[in-house]
Amino acid sequence: MIDNLEYNTEREKLIIPEYGRHIQKMVDHCISLEDRDERNKIAKSIIAVMGNLNPHLRDVPDFQHKLWDQLFIISDFKLDVDSPFPMPSKEELSERPEPLTYPQNHPKYRFYGNNIKKMIDVACSWEDGDMKDGLVLTIANHMKKSFLNWNKDTVEDDVIFQHLFELSDGKLNMKDSSEDLTNSSELLKTKKRYQSSNGKKSKKGGRGRKRY
Repeated sequence: MIDNLEYNTEREKLIIPEYGRHIQKMVDHCISLEDRDERNKIAKSIIAVMGNLNPHLRDVPDFQHKLWDQLFIISDFKLDVDSPFPMPSKEELSERPEPLTYPQNHPKYRFYGNNIKKMIDVACSWEDGDMKDGLVLTIANHMKKSFLNWNKDTVEDDVIFQHLFELSDGKLNMKDSSEDLTNSSELLKTKKRYQSSNGKKSKKGGRGRKRY
């Protein structure tokens, strides 16, 4: 009995370890079958088992397509069955992904983030009108909120308007505007409400609670 023990170090390496060795053995058995109809039947059964192992992914688009691709990968592309989707190739699998384009710009006011700069660029491209004015005001309020998150407890609207003017290369000018941004205390209050509702435990814990 001891002579028949198997150790993982002595077994073949799993191609997709997440599915376990039993799925790998089922796929290997399917490859060994000579009858094509029987292989098709077994392959569909394996797909059903693989789907049951990942029930949380059933709502993911192309879920079945992913399962069939993984089935062929587990078989090392040796499985010859009738798939409802085109079989992937080893070349596609070994291709290196395209490098991600990370923003390389270094803005003057980093605490606003790149999204604010993108919003400002969009606002600059819009025609003058009520919609553009509303967008610019929204951007200014968001800038004020970001400023308060990283700097201090209060900031004058004139400072935000100046920063907006600089970041837009002078295209968005609210320095002479009569508009008032949201009060700093209101923005900080919203921030505190978000933090308190973020699942933080009370310092008191469970002590002092009345028990009946």
